[in-house]
Amino acid sequence: MPIAYVAGDDLRPRAAELGFGDALTANAYLGAFGIAKALDAGARIVVTGRVTDASVVVGPAAHAHGWSPDDHDALAGAMIAGHVIECGCQATGGNFSGFRALARQGLFNTPIGFPLAEIAADGSTVITKHEGTGGAVTIDTVTAQLVYEIQSTRYLGPDVTADLTSIRLEQEAPDRVAITGVRGEAPPETLKVCVNELGGWRNSVEFVLTGLETEAKADWVREQMTATMAAHPPQTVHWSRTSHPHTDADTEEGASVLLRCSVLDPDAGPVGKPFTAAAVELALASYPGFTMTGPPPAPTPYGVYLPHQVPRSAVTHTVHHADGSTEVVPDPRQLSSASVDTPAVPPAMEQVGHQVRRVPLGTFVHARSGDKGGDANLGLWVARDDVDGAEVWQARVAWLTALITPAKVRELVPEAADLDIEVHRLSNLGGVNVLIRGLLGQGVASSTRFDPQAKGLGEWVRSRMVTVDEGLL
Repeated sequence: MPIAYVAGDDLRPRAAELGFGDALTANAYLGAFGIAKALDAGARIVVTGRVTDASVVVGPAAHAHGWSPDDHDALAGAMIAGHVIECGCQATGGNFSGFRALARQGLFNTPIGFPLAEIAADGSTVITKHEGTGGAVTIDTVTAQLVYEIQSTRYLGPDVTADLTSIRLEQEAPDRVAITGVRGEAPPETLKVCVNELGGWRNSVEFVLTGLETEAKADWVREQMTATMAAHPPQTVHWSRTSHPHTDADTEEGASVLLRCSVLDPDAGPVGKPFTAAAVELALASYPGFTMTGPPPAPTPYGVYLPHQVPRSAVTHTVHHADGSTEVVPDPRQLSSASVDTPAVPPAMEQVGHQVRRVPLGTFVHARSGDKGGDANLGLWVARDDVDGAEVWQARVAWLTALITPAKVRELVPEAADLDIEVHRLSNLGGVNVLIRGLLGQGVASSTRFDPQAKGLGEWVRSRMVTVDEGLL
């Protein structure tokens, strides 16, 4: 079995030279043509270092159809196909905000099937799945993955830049969604590099507050912990609490809330014994009903993810063929100084003179959210699978794209009040993509947020109440 491998992504030996500091890892995101060249030379298996998620789809497609690096539209279509299937069942109903409608149809009675991409010579694609597997391939399930963890309206990759506003979706048959019209442009002059550093040490403890006066109980234990930690204060102390307990709850758990204290420090010392002892020693000297969800653990190290860029000349993209020979993959001839788009800010939505109702945003809006390093990505789009007519869908899209502004996002997500927010319209997909800069701090490994990867952010936003013209309901 001929096996080839692709290398050149590992830049850690040159971390200091390239300005990456004390990096634990430093890997450039390589493109698809190393994979394609290995397949062209007869390899049946190709092992790669760091490549983009979509490259493992674009490479075989480029090999099968004989594409060159200048075939931007075809490459962009394949990159979008790769983006759709890169997270497996998220394109076939997994983690989908419209899961209840699929469940009512019995589509989750068997395990969810993985998506397949049938990529044509022009880069157009049909997303489907194996017959007899669970889940579904619909315009909405495909849209859910299209808006996942993107940034602007231009999707940058090492081989091509795809224009997300050019994508067209069509349900051509059950479990078959066609993706057409994708336009491509030259890829950027630089390559993205994933750098991971040791950020320090972290620890946390959860206090259980039960019954009456939970606010006062929380205030008291915060004051006690702060005073006790004062001799060896951690660099960062973050407190967070779940919602208020139910009134007259019929279970003790329902009458309780959790108060979490998370601490971070460059050294293990301040988040070790001084922190854990402070919590344990309060057990008989604090609020009534004092208990914790578990004993305080030992501190653990955490990493920090730092995205960087390097000129392509810093990377030697090399194929090691099955016959022992090597081949350097040249850079594309056409490159651009591409960067993310500056978002257009839509006008405020006027509702004057109309009958309106307050309803959850998710009444007819789907969402998918996730993390891009320390930033949170939130895709919102109008449900299309069960909408009654194109005119209603288009009217709802116009309403949503006008409603979602940076100011509205700050209202819906109060913890983003002081953060930079970008809103990018994707009217062809029926919605917008929102980027909340810095919501996740320095990334998932160091975040003290309740939902450190923003996976539930979209569902929270869908539950928020908004004012909607009755004619859209």
